[in-house]
Amino acid sequence: MENTITKVALDTHKKQHTVAWVNCETGETEVFTVKNNAKELKKMVRKLKKASSSELHFCYEAGVCGFTLQRRLEALECQCDVIAPSLIPTKPGERIKTDRRDAKKLLALFAADQLTAVHPPNIKQEAAREVTRCRHAAQENLKRARHQLVKLLTRHGYVYKDGNHWTQKHTKWLCSLQFDENDLQQVFAMIYTEVEHCVQRLASLDKEIQALAERPEYREIVGLLRCFRGIDTLTAMVLITEIFDFGRFKSADALMCYLGLVPSEYSSGDKRCRGGITKAGNSRVRRALVESAWHYRHHPNVGRTLRHRRKDQPLWAVDIADRAMLRLFKRYHHLANRGKIPQKITVAIARELAGFIWAIMREHQAREVSNAA
Repeated sequence: MENTITKVALDTHKKQHTVAWVNCETGETEVFTVKNNAKELKKMVRKLKKASSSELHFCYEAGVCGFTLQRRLEALECQCDVIAPSLIPTKPGERIKTDRRDAKKLLALFAADQLTAVHPPNIKQEAAREVTRCRHAAQENLKRARHQLVKLLTRHGYVYKDGNHWTQKHTKWLCSLQFDENDLQQVFAMIYTEVEHCVQRLASLDKEIQALAERPEYREIVGLLRCFRGIDTLTAMVLITEIFDFGRFKSADALMCYLGLVPSEYSSGDKRCRGGITKAGNSRVRRALVESAWHYRHHPNVGRTLRHRRKDQPLWAVDIADRAMLRLFKRYHHLANRGKIPQKITVAIARELAGFIWAIMREHQAREVSNAA
C-alpha cells in the first residue's frame, strides 16, 4: 500500500469542486464536493490521505482556477497535473453532461494515462504573462471603442473621406464636429473619451512591457529574438511569456504542432486529404508569428531599425536571423509563383519562422549549459 498512488480527479468550478477517486479498500469510485478555498482543500487532502494511506496524484482541466489550485495541492505534498481540455478524448454519442459524470470520466482517463498535461508556469512567469495579455485586451478594447465611434457617426451621416481613420488629420476632424442634438453630442463625447482613455492605457502598457523586457531574466532572450526581421520587443515578450521554456520541445516540428501551424489531415486507406491548419495550442503566439511573417515578403535587407536592434548581439544569433530572412523570402515568392494566396503563404512562412525561433533558443540554451560547465 505504501508504494501505491491514489489518483484523484477534480471537476473544478469557481465556488466548489467535484472530487472523484477510487477507494482502495472497496474498489468503488466515490464522488463528493469540496468548496474552493484553502481550508476546505486541506481538509479534503487530509481525509483522502487517511482513507488511502498512499500518495495522492490529482488532476483537473485548465480553466477558471488557473494554476493556483495546483500550487495549493502541491503545497500539501501532493502531485497535481493540469490537463489540456482540448486534448481530452470525447465520445460523439454522449448527450448527458453533469459534474459527477465529468469527474468520473476524467478519473477513468487519468487512470488509463490518456490525458495530456500542460506546462505550468511559476508565479513570476504567470505574472509577466498577465501583463502581455492585459496589453492584448487593451488593444481589443481600443478597437471596439473606435468601431463604436465610427458607426455612430455613420448612422448620423458623418463620413470621413479625406484619408485613413485615426490619423492626426482625422482626429482634428473629430474634434471639430458639432451636433444639433444635445443628447447626441453627449454620446459622442463619452465614446470619444473612451477612445482616448484606451489609447493612453495602451501606451502605459507598452511602457510596462518595455520595462519588463529590461529585467535580467528577459533582457538577453529578448535581444536574441529581436535579431529577426518583424520581431520587436512586444512580439518577443509575447513569445517568451506564453511559451516560457523552448527546451521542452524536442524538435522544431513539435513547436509548430503546439502552435497549431501544421495542416490538418483526414486520411484513410488510399485517400489522403489535407485541410487548413489545426489552430491547436496557443493562439496568441500563432497570431504574433503570422503578423511577423508578413515582413518576409520584402526583399532581404538590413535597414537602420534592424541594424540598431542587432547591435551588440552575438554573431551566431545574427547568422541564424539572416538565414531565416533569406530562406523565408525565397519561400514566400516560390509559393506566390505557384499561385498560392498571400494569406496561406504567410501562414506557411510563420510555420517556418517558428522553426528558426526554436533553433535560436535551443542554441542559446546549449551555450548556457556549456558556459556553466
